[in-house]
Amino acid sequence: MKRFPGSVYDHGSEPDPRFTLANERTFLAWCRTSLALISIAVALDNLSVRIDPTVKLAVVITVMLMGIALPAAAWRDWAHNERAMRVSSPLPSSLAQLLLAVGVTVCSVAVLIGMVMAW
Repeated sequence: MKRFPGSVYDHGSEPDPRFTLANERTFLAWCRTSLALISIAVALDNLSVRIDPTVKLAVVITVMLMGIALPAAAWRDWAHNERAMRVSSPLPSSLAQLLLAVGVTVCSVAVLIGMVMAW
Protein backbone atom coordinates (compact mmCIF):
# COMPACT_ATOMS: atom_id res chain seq x y z
CA MET A 1 0.00 0.00 0.00
CA LYS A 2 1.32 3.44 -0.98
CA ARG A 3 1.78 5.91 1.88
CA PHE A 4 0.95 9.61 1.77
CA PRO A 5 2.74 11.87 0.95
CA GLY A 6 4.70 10.21 -1.78
CA SER A 7 7.22 13.07 -1.81
CA VAL A 8 8.34 11.82 1.62
CA TYR A 9 7.76 8.07 1.61
CA ASP A 10 8.88 7.26 -1.94
CA HIS A 11 12.52 8.00 -1.08
CA GLY A 12 15.17 6.17 0.92
CA SER A 13 14.55 3.53 3.53
CA GLU A 14 12.40 3.32 6.63
CA PRO A 15 14.16 5.02 9.59
CA ASP A 16 14.06 3.81 13.18
CA PRO A 17 10.40 4.14 14.28
CA ARG A 18 11.46 6.07 17.39
CA PHE A 19 12.75 8.91 15.23
CA THR A 20 9.66 8.92 13.02
CA LEU A 21 7.39 9.00 16.07
CA ALA A 22 9.46 11.79 17.65
CA ASN A 23 9.10 13.77 14.43
CA GLU A 24 5.33 13.25 14.55
CA ARG A 25 5.18 14.33 18.21
CA THR A 26 7.04 17.51 17.29
CA PHE A 27 4.51 18.20 14.54
CA LEU A 28 1.65 17.71 17.00
CA ALA A 29 3.35 20.04 19.50
CA TRP A 30 3.45 22.74 16.81
CA CYS A 31 -0.28 22.15 16.21
CA ARG A 32 -0.96 22.61 19.94
CA THR A 33 1.06 25.82 19.86
CA SER A 34 -1.07 26.96 16.93
CA LEU A 35 -4.26 26.36 18.92
CA ALA A 36 -2.77 28.31 21.83
CA LEU A 37 -2.00 31.25 19.54
CA ILE A 38 -5.55 31.25 18.19
CA SER A 39 -6.87 31.16 21.78
CA ILE A 40 -4.63 34.08 22.73
CA ALA A 41 -5.91 36.11 19.77
CA VAL A 42 -9.54 35.41 20.70
CA ALA A 43 -8.90 36.23 24.37
CA LEU A 44 -7.05 39.45 23.60
CA ASP A 45 -9.84 40.51 21.26
CA ASN A 46 -12.56 39.84 23.84
CA LEU A 47 -10.91 40.86 27.10
CA SER A 48 -10.82 44.39 28.37
CA VAL A 49 -7.13 45.25 28.18
CA ARG A 50 -5.68 48.75 28.55
CA ILE A 51 -3.93 48.99 25.19
CA ASP A 52 -4.23 51.28 22.19
CA PRO A 53 -7.13 49.87 20.07
CA THR A 54 -5.20 50.07 16.79
CA VAL A 55 -2.23 48.21 18.26
CA LYS A 56 -4.58 45.67 19.87
CA LEU A 57 -6.25 44.95 16.53
CA ALA A 58 -2.88 44.61 14.78
CA VAL A 59 -1.63 42.19 17.44
CA VAL A 60 -4.86 40.14 17.38
CA ILE A 61 -4.69 39.81 13.59
CA THR A 62 -0.96 38.97 13.64
CA VAL A 63 -1.33 36.33 16.35
CA MET A 64 -4.34 34.82 14.59
CA LEU A 65 -2.43 34.68 11.28
CA MET A 66 0.50 33.03 13.08
CA GLY A 67 -1.90 30.45 14.52
CA ILE A 68 -3.28 29.79 11.06
CA ALA A 69 0.13 29.60 9.33
CA LEU A 70 1.97 27.56 11.95
CA PRO A 71 0.43 24.14 11.12
CA ALA A 72 1.41 24.56 7.46
CA ALA A 73 4.98 25.44 8.47
CA ALA A 74 4.99 22.50 10.90
CA TRP A 75 3.79 20.15 8.13
CA ARG A 76 6.59 21.40 5.89
CA ASP A 77 9.13 20.84 8.67
CA TRP A 78 7.75 17.36 9.41
CA ALA A 79 7.96 16.35 5.73
CA HIS A 80 11.48 17.72 5.27
CA ASN A 81 12.71 16.07 8.49
CA GLU A 82 11.10 12.72 7.64
CA ARG A 83 12.56 12.74 4.15
CA ALA A 84 16.01 13.71 5.49
CA MET A 85 15.89 10.78 7.93
CA ARG A 86 14.85 8.41 5.14
CA VAL A 87 17.79 9.37 2.91
CA SER A 88 20.31 9.79 5.78
CA SER A 89 20.96 13.48 5.21
CA PRO A 90 21.26 16.27 7.80
CA LEU A 91 18.01 17.64 9.20
CA PRO A 92 17.02 20.98 7.63
CA SER A 93 16.39 24.16 9.58
CA SER A 94 12.89 24.85 10.87
CA LEU A 95 10.56 27.37 9.25
CA ALA A 96 8.08 26.98 12.14
CA GLN A 97 10.66 28.03 14.73
CA LEU A 98 11.56 31.14 12.78
CA LEU A 99 7.89 32.05 12.23
CA LEU A 100 7.09 31.67 15.92
CA ALA A 101 10.19 33.47 17.22
CA VAL A 102 9.80 36.50 14.95
CA GLY A 103 6.03 36.68 15.43
CA VAL A 104 6.11 36.47 19.23
CA THR A 105 8.89 39.05 19.43
CA VAL A 106 7.10 41.52 17.15
CA CYS A 107 3.77 41.06 18.95
CA SER A 108 5.35 41.43 22.39
CA VAL A 109 7.02 44.69 21.41
CA ALA A 110 3.76 45.91 19.85
CA VAL A 111 1.80 45.12 23.03
CA LEU A 112 4.38 46.98 25.12
CA ILE A 113 4.17 50.02 22.83
CA GLY A 114 0.37 49.83 22.82
CA MET A 115 0.28 49.76 26.62
CA VAL A 116 2.59 52.77 26.84
CA MET A 117 0.47 54.65 24.28
CA ALA A 118 -2.71 53.93 26.28
CA TRP A 119 -1.20 54.96 29.62
